Amino acid sequence: MNDGIYSVEITMTGGTGKAHILSPVKLTVSGESMTAEVEWSSSNYDLMIVDGKEFLPVNDSGNSVFVIPVYTLDEPLSVQAETLAMSEPHLIDYVITFDKSSLPAGNGADIPLIIAGSAVAAAAVAAAVIAVIRTGKRRK
Repeated sequence: MNDGIYSVEITMTGGTGKAHILSPVKLTVSGESMTAEVEWSSSNYDLMIVDGKEFLPVNDSGNSVFVIPVYTLDEPLSVQAETLAMSEPHLIDYVITFDKSSLPAGNGADIPLIIAGSAVAAAAVAAAVIAVIRTGKRRK
C-alpha cells in the first residue's frame, strides 16, 4: 500500500455493547508500518493495550481518541481498553477488524486520500486561474 492517509471501515466485537469505535477510522501508512486513529463513542477510556503495549489518549477533551498500530488488514486485532465508566477502572477485551475492501481501489483511487485531495485542490486552483486569465483577455 502506498504511504499516505486513508479512511477505512472497521468492525468491532467484544465489550458490553455500550461503547464502540466510530467507523471509518483514519489509517496512516508510512513505510512498512500502519497506525489507526480510533475514536471511541465515549470519553471514559483512558488506556488501550495492543500487543502488550500501552497507548494513552491523544486528546484532552471529547470522546477518547487513540493512535494504535495496525499489523494487517482483514484480520482480527485483539485489543484491550480501560474504561472509567464503572465504579472502578476495568480492562475490556475487544476485537477490531480493518476492512481492506473499504479502501479506495481502481481508476487511480488507490492514491492516498491526502494526495488525492491535494490533486483536486490543485485542479480547482488551475481552473480558477484559467477563468481569471480568460476573463481578463475579454475585457481588453
